[in-house]
Formats: sequence, structure tokens, C-alpha cells
Amino acid sequence: MSKLTMRAALGPAKQMLWNFFLLAVGSGICAVAVNGILIPHQFFGAGFTGVSIVIHYLVPSFPVGVLYLLLNIPVFVLGWMYVGRRFFLYSIVGMLFFTGALEWINLSVPVHDKILNAILAGIITGTGAGITLRSLGSAGGLDVLSVILLKRFSIRLGTTMLALNSLILAAGAILFSLEAALYTMIFIFVSSYIINLVVMGLSQRKAVFIISPHWEKIAREIVEKIDRGVTLLEGRGGYTGNEMKVLYTVIAFQELPRLKRLVRDIDPYVFVVVSDTLEVMGARIGNQPHW
Repeated sequence: MSKLTMRAALGPAKQMLWNFFLLAVGSGICAVAVNGILIPHQFFGAGFTGVSIVIHYLVPSFPVGVLYLLLNIPVFVLGWMYVGRRFFLYSIVGMLFFTGALEWINLSVPVHDKILNAILAGIITGTGAGITLRSLGSAGGLDVLSVILLKRFSIRLGTTMLALNSLILAAGAILFSLEAALYTMIFIFVSSYIINLVVMGLSQRKAVFIISPHWEKIAREIVEKIDRGVTLLEGRGGYTGNEMKVLYTVIAFQELPRLKRLVRDIDPYVFVVVSDTLEVMGARIGNQPHW
């Protein structure tokens, strides 16, 4: 086998091992929150994990990991129908990792205040789930449903999880206690925010509109010094009626300070509007998730 052939073969192998690593680490982190905080403090959890925990409270002889595995069987049918095959197969691996982690990882978290435990569990779970979703798969369960809604309707992952988990909170409040449901709500809110931050926030894009009489020089400097494309739009002042050029560009979050310095150096009176983006599709600047 030639060196070129060996390198080509190692590429997919390295990618697969890296994704397995992300799935294993994310699953392990989430299991720490479940077995170290949620169950000891009688919280309910989120998603299919939350459903498994509620059933476990009702029937303690049923392990959480086994329940989670059983609940995932029907959702993977939907995953096969509506999500990419690669994501589906990696998610099966992620589900197995998480099921094993729930059975084998039992670390005690030395925090006693319930509110602090709810916040900490949300941070840990959000980080673990976010790391899992940074891979080419997920840990199954609500992650798969969230990705389906993201792909079809552009609904953010954390938002979907927060909305669907309201059913778990209602069931927990009725079957057990309203106080435990409120603590769990804090946990879910924090974890949803952290998931959005880990999955999308680290690759956030900014859309920028620039209005200046020195638009030609600004456009050239953006292309040459920031290495981003610029679109030229035709505009007209609403009060003066004067025609003007409007520059439109999309940049990475960390490039925004450079852009602002650049345009101010050219035109101290420049008018700039910066807005957040939900998703950006494109080979060079896109941040749309890879599922």
C-alpha cells in the first residue's frame, strides 16, 4: 500500500475515532450529572433521561440506563427516516456510550444546596450534551428529535429541549412534588443555554451592514485584510432621498473588533449595524451544524 493510499485510509479512521471520543466524553460528563446530582437530590432530569428517571423513581428495580435504551428504540426509527444516515449510525454509538456511562459512572458531587446543585447539573449536562452534539452524532433520545426540528424548521436545539421538557416537569410535579419540579426547571433552563452556547455560540457569526461615502475603500479593506466577502446593496436615504451604497458582510464573532477598527479608521462617522445570525450556510463562513 502506497503512502498516499495509507493517508487516505487514515483520514476517515481518525475522523471516526475523534467522533467516538467526543461521544464518549460527552456521555460520561452527562452521566456524572445524572448519577451524582439529579438522582441523589430527587430531580427529574431532561429529555428521555428525565423520563427514565421518573420511571425509575416509580419502579426502582428498573435501572435508568436500561430504561433509556428501551425508550430510544422508537425514536431511532424517526432518526432513520428524517436524519442523515451518518448521524443516525453515530447516534446509535452515542446512545450505547451513554447507556453504559449511566450504569458504570457513579461519582459523588460534594454540593448540598439544592439550587446550586440544579445550576451545576445544568452546566455539566449542557456541556456534556454540547460536546456530544459537536460530533457527527448524538446520545439519542431528545437529541435526535431536536436535530430533526433544527433541520426541518430551524428551531434551535436548546429551545426544542426546553419546550418538550415542560411535559416532564408537569408529570414530575403531579406525581412527586412541585418543589422538585421547580429545581428541575432551573436545571433544564441552564442546560439548554449551555447547549446552545457549546454547539452554536463557539462558531457564532455576525451580519454587518455598513453605510459610508467611503464604501469602496471599506469594501476593499474588508476583502484584503479580513478576508471576507462583501455584497454591495443599493440604498436611498428616507429623509434626503439621496442614493447611497450599503455594504453587507458576514464575519466570525472574533473578527468583529477588527472590522470596527478598520471602518472607523477610514470613516469616523460611518454608520454600522451588527446583528446576530441563527445559521449561516457557506463553504468559507458557514456555521450550520453538520447533521
